[in-house]
Amino acid sequence: MIPSAAADPSRRKNVELVRDEIKLKDQEARADIILRKDENGEPIKLGWLTLPSFYADMDRHQKSTTRDVLALLKRLKKENIGGLVVDLRKNGGGSLEEALSLTGLFLKSGPIVQTKDYSGAIRISSDPDSGIAYSGPMVVLTSRQSASASEIFAAALQDYGRAVIVGDKNTFGKGTVQTILPIGRFASLLGSHTDEDGALKLTIQKFYRVAGGSTQLHGVASDIVLPSLSDLPEFGEGALKNALAYDEVTKAKYTKWSDNHSLFIDQLRRRSEERVKGDPEFHYVMEDMNRLRHKIDENRISLNEDARKKEVADDKLRKETRSKERLARNQEEPSIYRVTLDTVDKPNLQLIMYPGKLAEAKKNGIVPKVDSDAAPDADSDLPDGATGDGDSNSKDPQIDPERDEALNILADLVQLSNGPKTASASTNR
Repeated sequence: MIPSAAADPSRRKNVELVRDEIKLKDQEARADIILRKDENGEPIKLGWLTLPSFYADMDRHQKSTTRDVLALLKRLKKENIGGLVVDLRKNGGGSLEEALSLTGLFLKSGPIVQTKDYSGAIRISSDPDSGIAYSGPMVVLTSRQSASASEIFAAALQDYGRAVIVGDKNTFGKGTVQTILPIGRFASLLGSHTDEDGALKLTIQKFYRVAGGSTQLHGVASDIVLPSLSDLPEFGEGALKNALAYDEVTKAKYTKWSDNHSLFIDQLRRRSEERVKGDPEFHYVMEDMNRLRHKIDENRISLNEDARKKEVADDKLRKETRSKERLARNQEEPSIYRVTLDTVDKPNLQLIMYPGKLAEAKKNGIVPKVDSDAAPDADSDLPDGATGDGDSNSKDPQIDPERDEALNILADLVQLSNGPKTASASTNR
């Protein structure tokens, strides 16, 4: 570098930068414990598992998606959650071994995925562990960004009838396996070779569901589709050049989840459609989808300054109008407690949202920030050891209609799975 005080521009100074170990905490699995009310006004406790990727430490074997999720599930089960949502919306894949073992946490045993190589040979990969870490009602939330290992996980749980798949019409559709082939291995016949020779990325295998269909191109179709800005045909394997075609192989032998665990897909879909029709947030999403679709189809941007200023003004007005409409709504927020790998064994959990905070903000005409000076309404229903103390440095939960509707669907699934309630008499002693 050139020292700032150097009179001679040719003067140089070397500065040695040593990179420290980077820990990507945001890419680790985490969970939320959500205290809310169902449609009948009854309290219900639900679990939310966010999984950004299927990660593994290949060298030291210290990091494992399955091991981390298992620890989080133990805490969620300790809190007696009624159901679980696994959020894969931004999960682009990762380790195949982790996808297999993680899927096995929710199934008894059996095949998880089939792979076919260039010669046509088919290999079946099965659940490596016969144990079940969680057997309760389950929803898997996906999007067009859910790809590869995420699709293997979602497809297996769908084929087994283990979970309800909710989200975009389809996932990304990446059902192929690639390997890196150094060109130097072949160039050595012509002389010495180095890493600078480059490499080729070759597709060597294709994934297939246990039901026989490939995850390639078609991805995993949702049982219940929700409006989403990411649900565009321009985003996915089908939009890439020379994408391999969809095909099928022979169905693997597997036993579906018990017939006593019905998923009530038709009933859940009808209830969800009614809620989405009356949800202003989904109306915003559909308006934005139509506007985005128009821009993509038109494929042009005006260079007229007045036209561009009008677009900016219209966008600003739309955002301000929606903010006012949101503040005008009387909508009770749930209590949400965050569980991370650092806090999974600690008695006190971080409160990131609670009822009453939104009402307080409305009085001041602002969007609320989570702080440490307020407490939830019902301490009796808190997770073990939770104090109600918030973290002033935490990020607020974003407005997320897909998240809210996934929780509604899960609450419905819990209610339908439990069956009709019957009154019973008890004697006080």
